[in-house]
Amino acid sequence: MTTQERTDLVTMLDRSRGFLRFTVQNLTDEQAASRPVPSTELSLGGLIKHVSATERSWIAFATGTPGAHDNEEGWEDGFRMVPGETLDGLLADYAKVAAHTDELIATIDLDETHPLPEAPWFEPGATWTNRYVLFHLISEISQHAGHADILREAIDGQKTMG
Repeated sequence: MTTQERTDLVTMLDRSRGFLRFTVQNLTDEQAASRPVPSTELSLGGLIKHVSATERSWIAFATGTPGAHDNEEGWEDGFRMVPGETLDGLLADYAKVAAHTDELIATIDLDETHPLPEAPWFEPGATWTNRYVLFHLISEISQHAGHADILREAIDGQKTMG
């Protein structure tokens, strides 16, 4: 658990988050809420909202909060902007979640393990270290940044890279 390892984790998380935030810059709320691909739920604002909730949930898991992944109510609304939500508001919430994660990385025991919740996509009885949770978050955010890039290009031709 070196200081360099913690710095690297925060740097990689922030880099992944930065690609996602860059992809939604200069969009209107209407553009951020639009669904330019044949999905009934996927929008750029919804991706920001989903990634924020996902990071919040995994960090709760890493701190041992029971039931961190149990909220299925409103699951579909977690992928789209609902009336009253704005892109600026979703980005502000995401910034708070990210700041909390970054603060936690400075003190959390990276080798501490937690049993994964029962789910078809997890091996029964499997555990993850907090370090692995952070690797998973980096992967998850990066994957969704790629999804966001496709959505943005479909909206107005803007590309994050290229």
